[in-house]
Amino acid sequence: MPRIPAPATIADAPAASRPLLEAVERQLGTVPNLFRLIGASPAALEGHMGLSGALGKGTLSLQTRQRVAVAIAEFNGCDYCLSAHAYLAKHLAKMDDTEIAASRDGHSSDPKAEAAVRFALAVAQQRGRVADADLDAVRAAGYDDAQIVEIVQHVALNTWTNYLNLVARTDIDFPVLHTRHAA
Repeated sequence: MPRIPAPATIADAPAASRPLLEAVERQLGTVPNLFRLIGASPAALEGHMGLSGALGKGTLSLQTRQRVAVAIAEFNGCDYCLSAHAYLAKHLAKMDDTEIAASRDGHSSDPKAEAAVRFALAVAQQRGRVADADLDAVRAAGYDDAQIVEIVQHVALNTWTNYLNLVARTDIDFPVLHTRHAA
């Protein structure tokens, strides 16, 4: 049972959140519980959607972004985000189950993508205090400084939603997956 209930409908959300939630509904065909939960704070929803939208215009592929999201959800022990991003990885990014499972383990069948996932996990595990070797490895795989900044920002964004869902105990509205362990 959620500890912070999400508004049940768009109409139940604060007036300033409704246009943003309607935009989510137009884009996805539904409003996932996470968005309705964030919508309890119009400022938080605006910030989340702004950062998500900006990162979507970055140069990291959709597959890499979903790999990072899956890996970070697994690392942080967030069943909601793991379920959501595994679903999006499969249905939106067209990743297969083997690759999604590899992302959960911090790996990828693609060496460049694996470098991004490993770097993202290093950022999370070390709380940003990564070693020079971590930076060298992600650069050697072909990521430039702008993409490294984007990876770090994806870690931060996903950690925020992981933490919010853990605090709120958001009801999962995707096919449910459970993380193997909490951070």
